[in-house]
Amino acid sequence: MLEKKAIDYEKAVLIGVINKDQSDAKVKEYLDELEFLTYTAGGEVTQRFTQRIEVPNPKTYIGSGKMEEVQRYVKENEIGSVIFDDELSPAQQNNIEKILKCKILDRTSLILDIFAQRAKTSYARTQVELAQYEYLLPRLTGLWTHLERQRGGIGMRGPGETEIETDRRIVRNRIALLKKKLSKIDRQMETQRGNRGALVRVALVGYTNVGKSTLMNVISKSDVFAENKLFATLDTTVRKVVIGNLPFLLSDTVGFIRKLPTQLVESFKSTLDEVREADLLLHVVDISHPNFEEHIASVNKILDEIKSADKKTIMVFNKIDQYEAEVIEDDDLVTEKTKAHFTIEEWKKTWFSKIGDRALFISALNKENLDEFRKRVYDEVRDIHVTRFPYNNFLYPEHLDQY
Repeated sequence: MLEKKAIDYEKAVLIGVINKDQSDAKVKEYLDELEFLTYTAGGEVTQRFTQRIEVPNPKTYIGSGKMEEVQRYVKENEIGSVIFDDELSPAQQNNIEKILKCKILDRTSLILDIFAQRAKTSYARTQVELAQYEYLLPRLTGLWTHLERQRGGIGMRGPGETEIETDRRIVRNRIALLKKKLSKIDRQMETQRGNRGALVRVALVGYTNVGKSTLMNVISKSDVFAENKLFATLDTTVRKVVIGNLPFLLSDTVGFIRKLPTQLVESFKSTLDEVREADLLLHVVDISHPNFEEHIASVNKILDEIKSADKKTIMVFNKIDQYEAEVIEDDDLVTEKTKAHFTIEEWKKTWFSKIGDRALFISALNKENLDEFRKRVYDEVRDIHVTRFPYNNFLYPEHLDQY
């Protein structure tokens, strides 16, 4: 009989800053997401700290009073990690570490850590390693403080600097080697994509944890790894799918997230080539998330960065089974109706109406409205296929009884 393995979560504290760009509500939402990231990485959040500060402190990011408060809490509760929602400069990270005497992470390093845990294939591991080294390179200065480079004096001249320069050279060489390795794999993947023939390519895109892999499993009858955690999918999975009698290729890609580290966008460039080369995008949205509109904007921003914003796209609003609108009681004359009170039918009358029949509402988990989804995808793929091969028109009738 197997014993249940208890997971030992590391205690963590989150820190966010309220300023003119980030309101209280926005910071709370960002910290909610950061807490989910921390949980995914294997941490347990015991406390959150926020501070209203217009310009971050160049030395410690937050003010000295708030830093003392955090220091007290960290010491009393034996906290293992303090995680900042925004990216810290190497100097800030070094200074905060000296004060708090525990691990200091920012959103970027936390996401890189999750990616390192999730990377299974050689290709994904290489991409993550490259991103980690590029993040580490400017932060090497703080790693040799035990040699007291700054103090100077007898016996203190040189060796620290030499060690750092040696380290930098090793890291730069490693980065060059990884880039060369990725370049080779990219060429191989390009050849693979070329060998797939002229089949229509469809790519699932969307924010992380919106149900892309679950939808992939339902449509392609495959068993792509899916889990209710962020970044469950790192490697692009491509499956041949047949709806009716029409075959096409469906790819499941890495999920996007707000404040996505530039190092990751850069190193995952070739993974995103699946999106660039797709004929049709299925933009999956978790409609049950209170801020799904911002998620859509974040995904569109990254699609724009990789020059894929103008591709033919179907919006797939997933998790309708989990959607719950807030209710205003009949005798409540004070509460104003906001988007949080909209039913799905009311949402359809808003900007959704501009999307028209390019908006679909489904539940991949409960398989709700999947027939309508298959028919819509079939029609789109058929249009692309018939345009590409006009002589194949007779093979695919306009209406199929069975999808």
